[in-house]
Amino acid sequence: MAADLLERARAGDRDAFAALVEPHRGELQVHCYRMLGSLQDAEDALQETLLSAWLGLDGFEGRSSVRTWLYRIATNRCLNVLRSSGRRPVAAAPLPVQPPEPSRMGEVLWLQPYPDVLLDGLSDQAPGPEARYESREAISLAFVTAVQLLPPGQRAVLLLRDVLGYRARETAELLALTEDAVTSALKRARATMQAARPSGRPPPPPGGPRERALVDRFVAAFTDLNVDALIALMTDDVWVRMPPLPFEYRGLAAAHRFFTATAAHRQQTARTVPVRANGHPAWGEYRRDGTTGVVRLSGIEVITLAGDRVSAITRFETAVAPQFGLPRILG
Repeated sequence: MAADLLERARAGDRDAFAALVEPHRGELQVHCYRMLGSLQDAEDALQETLLSAWLGLDGFEGRSSVRTWLYRIATNRCLNVLRSSGRRPVAAAPLPVQPPEPSRMGEVLWLQPYPDVLLDGLSDQAPGPEARYESREAISLAFVTAVQLLPPGQRAVLLLRDVLGYRARETAELLALTEDAVTSALKRARATMQAARPSGRPPPPPGGPRERALVDRFVAAFTDLNVDALIALMTDDVWVRMPPLPFEYRGLAAAHRFFTATAAHRQQTARTVPVRANGHPAWGEYRRDGTTGVVRLSGIEVITLAGDRVSAITRFETAVAPQFGLPRILG
């Protein structure tokens, strides 16, 4: 079947080409997202990958699977983006108040959330036997953020080897490197990722009663601007982040200072719409305009859970709201 589709596609049949690549579209987009950290950049990279594949069909010799060939194109497209200065600029709405002194200034300001609805039915097409990360961890915000701190080459090697499970020889062929170079890059990337790996209790099962109860309590405290109740539900080493703003706060004292400073100036939340992002509970936050009365989406909040506490809360801008099915304005 695949051989027939390939032959027809080479003859100029666009429908055959679409049928040939469609089974891999979702996982390729996730791969580009892991490489780039931005959903919008990943969508662009995916479209450019498919266009390059269409234009380069005559150069596909069939020595690898179509899937591996597409991964080669997608990975190299992402590497070109990372090594260029043409990445999508990031802009952020200002905070309503001067924020307190942050614990540190964040480095991954382009990070965007990835909707779980785009992950439905995906399992990385049965990753190879050498994969080290389960699919849930490999899409988490902590993992994707840590990957963004790797140099481009190490990033590509880690994802191909430890997430997709390609062998060293296959990875070397995909990236036009020697096996020694792949082994060296992977060793350095693994050391960086191990240092960044969260240590804490595992989260409750997604969608289960324990998760729902914790999220309901946290959202209630959040919408009521009840700072003490929020802090009571956080881990001692909680992170508060808001890319593309660079301010990051770690620990209960820093989180308390941040939410106390901003709560007095923040409009009351009019409504929250639950969604999921990167395997985490999340919601769209809507606030009512004091002048017009319009209920408008103001941000997407994503929380990371550890046991029965929240270990991170990350607020995102609304640029990717359509991919989450979140309307800009509620009727």
